[in-house]
Amino acid sequence: LDAALERAKERLRQAGAPPGQIELRQAGDVTIMDIKGDVTSLTEKALLDAHESATQQGSVKLLLHFAKNSSVSGAGITLLIQFLSESKKRDQHVAITGLSENFQKIFDMVGITRFATIFPSEKDALHGLTQSG
Repeated sequence: LDAALERAKERLRQAGAPPGQIELRQAGDVTIMDIKGDVTSLTEKALLDAHESATQQGSVKLLLHFAKNSSVSGAGITLLIQFLSESKKRDQHVAITGLSENFQKIFDMVGITRFATIFPSEKDALHGLTQSG
């Protein structure tokens, strides 16, 4: 019950933030896209702008790091598939971390894992991307 209440409090805190706020940071040759809040159709501009910025910096290794308790709507899943498809066209390697177990299952069911590997932690994802060339 305590864990459920904490998740609810975190969701309420995130509800006041702009949808899908994205911040970029570097870890070696990997660009980390910190996704805060929910990924919905309203997230499209922020995600595309962040992707373009990472591409202009020459990034070929991207890590989508979802903040704790982030969620993804149906439109957000479509947006992520488009993002990942475009990344593949650009020969960018993408990893994902920070997802709840439920979203990991959903991402696998809808085929997102064909485009990106889901890792349990940021450290594991960075190691996996480093090994990918």
